[in-house]
Amino acid sequence: MKPVLIRCRHLLRALGLRWKISILLAAGCALVAVTIGVLIHQARAHQVGDAARESALAQLVRVRQVYELTGRLDEDKVGEADAWIDCPGLPGPLRRAALAGQRTTYLDLSGPDPAVWAARPVGGDHVLSVRRSLVGEQAELGELEQQLVASGAGVVTLAAIAGALLASRLSKDLRTAAETARRISEGELDARIGASGVPGTRNEVAELSSAVDTMAASLQQRLEAEQRFTADVAHELRTPLTGLHTAAELLPPGRPTELVRDRVAALRTLTEDLLEVARLDARREEAQLAAHALGPLVATIARRSGVVAEVVGADCPAVVRTDARRLERILTNLLVNARRHGEGPVTVTVSRNTVTVRDRGPGFPVKLLREGPQRFLTGAAERGQGTGLGLTIAFGQAQVIGARVTLSNPAPAGAAATVTLPAA
Repeated sequence: MKPVLIRCRHLLRALGLRWKISILLAAGCALVAVTIGVLIHQARAHQVGDAARESALAQLVRVRQVYELTGRLDEDKVGEADAWIDCPGLPGPLRRAALAGQRTTYLDLSGPDPAVWAARPVGGDHVLSVRRSLVGEQAELGELEQQLVASGAGVVTLAAIAGALLASRLSKDLRTAAETARRISEGELDARIGASGVPGTRNEVAELSSAVDTMAASLQQRLEAEQRFTADVAHELRTPLTGLHTAAELLPPGRPTELVRDRVAALRTLTEDLLEVARLDARREEAQLAAHALGPLVATIARRSGVVAEVVGADCPAVVRTDARRLERILTNLLVNARRHGEGPVTVTVSRNTVTVRDRGPGFPVKLLREGPQRFLTGAAERGQGTGLGLTIAFGQAQVIGARVTLSNPAPAGAAATVTLPAA
């Protein structure tokens, strides 16, 4: 019994809101219909029983009068009932009550031969009884049961249909809200649910839609302000950094000069990365897609990246549709990330329309695998120091060219970043 209940519970959880509401509404209507049907059937059965008992007692009185006057049973005076003296088929409880001096009845509506009995004592130890068949009344009750079942089934069906229509509207509104929230989470900040339902009415779904729209508007304002701030800061830093770079080039050779030039170059790289992130956030980047042979293209990118890496599958003939410049940006960032935060050897594997960059370091942190890259956060101390913009830019550029980047920690050790490109 318990496994059946568990399966039913799992099945109910797996159903959508529309079906749950329809099933619950139909079950409630079925319970009400069964209750009303049982009450109506019992009331009618009591009416039939009371009328049968009264009719049997009235016939018993007439039969007794004829018997006392004539000393015999007159069949013409009995009507639809059968009369006996000491009938062998008389029910035992009725016989005992009659011998005790009582005039009583016995009703039996069950079985194939329903009947009502009435009996009373006559002549000392004899029992006068009358039996009236209730086959017609039983048929009437059976027809009433069929009508109640048909009516109940009709009510339950109509309730299920009405529940499905009502729940369908509610489910549609909730799905619209969920889809809008999903679009917002994917970066479409201007997505809104809008008003739902009948104008001028307020319900829980309308309140939820209003709350989500308000949240999305507030989130959009804050993110746009952050993007503008990032772009403005990076743009304002460009001019003084250009002058600083020019001044550093005029310094006399020496170790201090090398340190200054190195830091200035790092600042310029950071500034350019910030500007690129700002453009990606604002969705201003447009890809120039073309068909490319993936193996030779990846081999060229790995060679120009400045990272020592082994390319496996450089002769892969697969053709993909991509932007070569942006793909180079993605793979270069992944290679630099593997060299900076992982351990050698670094391998680049080309297989069909995928490119995997793998190192043998400590692997990506669990938080990074779960939540994705976050700017200015490298994830863990063992992954080294950095700005955290490399993976952010790689993911953003992959979205521009229609690719997908997935991170993993394959056994026995190391980190792997796989770029899946659309086939040409």
